[in-house]
Amino acid sequence: MPLDLPNLLTVSRIAAIPLLVLLAALRVPWADLGACLVFSAAAITDYFDGKLARDRRQTSDFGRMLDPIADKLLVGAVLMMLLGTARLSALGLYPAIIIMLREILVSGLREYLASVRVRLPVTRLAKWKTGFQMGALGTLLAGDETAALIGLPWLPASAIGEAMLWVAAALTLVTGWDYLTAGLRHVSAAPDALRK
Repeated sequence: MPLDLPNLLTVSRIAAIPLLVLLAALRVPWADLGACLVFSAAAITDYFDGKLARDRRQTSDFGRMLDPIADKLLVGAVLMMLLGTARLSALGLYPAIIIMLREILVSGLREYLASVRVRLPVTRLAKWKTGFQMGALGTLLAGDETAALIGLPWLPASAIGEAMLWVAAALTLVTGWDYLTAGLRHVSAAPDALRK
């Protein structure tokens, strides 16, 4: 395992999950704020690990493999905590399902395409999706009680977070469809390539 800074940032995202889960499980305002801060710091590393790897020419197979895994573990853990601690409304369950299904779909597509030596590039819209998703999850972890704790009792943080989650889910459907059609193009092209 290469221990350069980009890979350490990726590993730190995974290492933050137990602390994040513990804080979110306590269900007191200071712990919710802590969970939001830990999640936000972990989400920021998602941007910097890739940027530093490219800028320093420290890209590696290990980093390419671990980065999407770290993202999915972080997002999956937070979605399960939000659902398990009833921080989402009944309607909030649906964008959470959409997001989780898309993550599984894209993982499967990437695994298949890697086996046929095709890379599935991240689109600009997928980056917007990630931004909305991370913002929504951080806001939902904080919740209304944290807003009151920091002197903003009038701020409907949970409602804002859930609205952002719906936007993320809509972007998730669009980007998931884009990735699926790109994957299917390669699947249908593969038999033709074998016949040549």
